[in-house]
Amino acid sequence: MSPSHTSSSYAVRVAENPMDREACFAVRKEVFVVEQGVPQDLEYDAYDSDAVHVLAVRDDGVPLGTGRLLYGEAAAAKTDGDLTVGSLGRLAVTREARGLGVGAALVRAVEEAARERRLAAVDLHAQTHALGFYERLGYVAYGAEFPDAGIPHRAMRRPL
Repeated sequence: MSPSHTSSSYAVRVAENPMDREACFAVRKEVFVVEQGVPQDLEYDAYDSDAVHVLAVRDDGVPLGTGRLLYGEAAAAKTDGDLTVGSLGRLAVTREARGLGVGAALVRAVEEAARERRLAAVDLHAQTHALGFYERLGYVAYGAEFPDAGIPHRAMRRPL
C-alpha cells in the first residue's frame, strides 16, 4: 500500500504504531460510545489486537476517522466462515469531518488492505441509516435486518 492517500486537508493511512492506534480508539469512543451510546465493553474487543486499522488524520494531526479490517479466522464469524472475505468494521468519522469524503476514503483504504491480503470480497454490518452510503461505494445488502448494540444493522458485501 502506498504510505497514504491524500486529499487537500487530510491523509488516510494504515495505523502502524501505538499512537495511531490510540487515535483510532479515541475516534471510536467519541462516535460510538459518547455519541451513539454503545457500551464501552462492546466497542472494544479481542479482534482489535490483530485487525488492520486505518486512520484519517487532518494536516495538523487531528484524527478525523477510523475503520478496521478483520481477515482470516478473525473474520470467519462475520463472513459465514468464508476465509476469502474480509470484514470491514468500526468505521467512524468525527462529527466535524462528516461530509468531507473521509468515510469513503477509509472504506477504500480498508479495501486496499483486503486486496493486499488477496481477499475476494469485503463484508460489513452497516447501521441501517448508512445503507445508502455503502451502496454508493458498491456494497449490496443481503439477509434480514438485525440488532447490534441495540442499533439496527444489515449485512452488506462488495466483491474486490
